[in-house]
Amino acid sequence: MGKYIMKKFISLLLTLLAVSFVTFFLFSVIPGDPAVSKLGTQATPEKIAALRHEMGLDQPFLVRYFKWLIGIIRGDFGKSYAYSMPVSKLIGGKIMINGTLSVMAIFFVIVVSIPLGIFTSKHAGGIIDKIVTVINQIFMAFPPFLLGLILTAIFGLTFRLFSPGAYINYDVSFFGFLGYMICPSIALALPKTAMCVKLFRTNILEEAKQDYAKTAYSKGNNTTSLFYKYALKNAIMPTITFIGMLFADMIASGIVIEQTFGIPGLGRTLLSAINVRDYPVVLAIVMIIATGIVVVSVLTDLIHAALDPRVRNE
Repeated sequence: MGKYIMKKFISLLLTLLAVSFVTFFLFSVIPGDPAVSKLGTQATPEKIAALRHEMGLDQPFLVRYFKWLIGIIRGDFGKSYAYSMPVSKLIGGKIMINGTLSVMAIFFVIVVSIPLGIFTSKHAGGIIDKIVTVINQIFMAFPPFLLGLILTAIFGLTFRLFSPGAYINYDVSFFGFLGYMICPSIALALPKTAMCVKLFRTNILEEAKQDYAKTAYSKGNNTTSLFYKYALKNAIMPTITFIGMLFADMIASGIVIEQTFGIPGLGRTLLSAINVRDYPVVLAIVMIIATGIVVVSVLTDLIHAALDPRVRNE
């Protein structure tokens, strides 16, 4: 297991290194000059050149990249062009917001999809299974931002369980913050939950058709015993991988939900930074999102390997 963990850790570092290089390169070649964006098009060439020198934009690409990379390793994401303040200070509190949103959403997916997947697979073809299947299809067809609008209209405007747009920051009231994040996390999780229920149900039913399941039946095991002792363990493997992929996707797709519920997270900061060519902020947010996605992917592989020793030998 130790060699497998080391292999995954090295893979994680190489992936992040590749992402950092590609990201930095792309933002170096796209049209737009941060100095011109800050000074305006009426600025003289001398002032623009002086600001470019101050920002370090007149240095060779590789020099700028390695300076930026070393800074990231040290925890220094540079200085914002637009706000003239350290990027880490600008976005530090927003990481907590997006992290909480993703964790709450994936928690909802797990606690709903796994029990519901087991229940529907045990009652496959029944009326409840058919109702759940229809509901799943509906939720899978709705994008998260549209579900966010529906939840806002129902629970915010109709039942007044929360005030739409009246975001409460975690340093003001932590429980108020968690309460406000419930609807955004559910809107983010519902389509993913529907996908997970369908996948888990299908996996269990496929496992129940395997030869070992027939042998278990012949030895006197009932349906419940078969599901929990045999089929569930094998069916959960691809589901864990899928949930890991969903968690990684939520880290990025949560940016859209922020706009729907007026949450001042990384998404709003990212869009603002792109508009004003504030590349240190953009690069920092992209790397944070990429790191979250890669780390979740590696953790998913490690969990999979812990549950199934065959994975470690591949």
